[in-house]
Amino acid sequence: MVHSRKLKSINFLRNVREALLAHIKPGDHLAVALSGGVDSVVLLHTLATLSREIPLTLSAVHINHGISSNAILWSKFCCHLCHSYGISIYIAYLKIKKETGESLEAKAREERYRVFSQIQADYVVLAQHLDDQAETLLLQLLRGAGIKGLCGMPPVRKLSPIGIPQILRPLLEISRDEIESYGRLNKLNWIKDESNDSIIFNRNFLRHEILPILKTRYPNYPKILLRTSRHFSEASLLLDELAAIDNEYCMVSGKIQISNIRMLSFARAKNLLRYNLAQRDITLPSTVKLETILHQILSAGPDSQPCIRFGNTEIRRHKGSIHILSSKTPLSSSAHYIWNGETHLVLDHFNGTICFTDIKSQGISRKKISTELITIRSREGGERFMPTCNRPRKSLKNLLQEASIPPWERNTIPLIFCGEKLIWVPGIGIDCEFQVESDEFGILPIWHPL
Repeated sequence: MVHSRKLKSINFLRNVREALLAHIKPGDHLAVALSGGVDSVVLLHTLATLSREIPLTLSAVHINHGISSNAILWSKFCCHLCHSYGISIYIAYLKIKKETGESLEAKAREERYRVFSQIQADYVVLAQHLDDQAETLLLQLLRGAGIKGLCGMPPVRKLSPIGIPQILRPLLEISRDEIESYGRLNKLNWIKDESNDSIIFNRNFLRHEILPILKTRYPNYPKILLRTSRHFSEASLLLDELAAIDNEYCMVSGKIQISNIRMLSFARAKNLLRYNLAQRDITLPSTVKLETILHQILSAGPDSQPCIRFGNTEIRRHKGSIHILSSKTPLSSSAHYIWNGETHLVLDHFNGTICFTDIKSQGISRKKISTELITIRSREGGERFMPTCNRPRKSLKNLLQEASIPPWERNTIPLIFCGEKLIWVPGIGIDCEFQVESDEFGILPIWHPL
């Protein structure tokens, strides 16, 4: 009997070790998301045991949601547990404020991942397991999720941007029964979250009311649903590959061309738009909203400029192209910068950087700007400009229109002034009066929006 228990522990450790080594490399820093429940306590014990043979740095992060009256006790338990292992722990105290109609579960999850994105580690390691995966798939089915939503939780999830830890789930093929058995065999202590018994929450309703019945007829349902989620993952990859092919055909200068996307079936066009949103790490709208957006964009007249907003995203149509943009707060009219000869100037209000390069026979003449203050600010209206010396001076408004600069960008681009004279406009050029003479070294500004 003792030998059998030891063998179970060895097999458990071997399975976790294989799952880890498929993704991590020696020396990586793993931060365990420690709630104090059996799953995360077993995960911490397992990783602490494996760290004796795999060189890695181990720490923990505990989220105190402040929802339960026992939350402080759980935080103390996690601190004592980490102290016993000799590892550091970071406690994040949250105050969950949900809007009317918003799910408490969804809001708490959003806040957790926000904390995870700020952890200094290579991976934040979660204790989600085989049964969690099955529950997630069923919940997504009941929400009417699309194929991406039915892929389940991946073993590794990359959070954006670069430098933020990845999410690692090494227990996804291990059942809840195996985890609890490992905890008992190793005489581990854990806490019990009373909210896990409340069937008010959808996941708990499935876990306590539906899945026990399902198990009587389909005892192996978690592994069956895991296979199903893998089929959906393959289908999702194929849809992405199709979207990438369509993207090559429809994309010109980083924008989807209306004439090209119209050549696709509506389903392929929708798949292409969804792909482009996902590539930009934009939270996808509902299927109904996505279809509405596509209908409005494709059915708009050639001179109309529809703008559809959802979340922090805008989708616009302009001159036959689809523009996917982040919603921006209006620029402060007082936002301006002084240039003192730096090689680059970060413009936070404009969300970008201007780089200044010395170049022969091009750019702004140094001697022509030497006696005036050089400032960078936004358009106010009424500016006039002459980028070509053999053509008349025009209003900046007309020049921006002729350059096909979209209307929503015209008041948000940085302009360089010498005193009160406009001397440079990104995408258009340098005013004739301030251009270098032949063989003179000039200053060439280059605008790099984020």
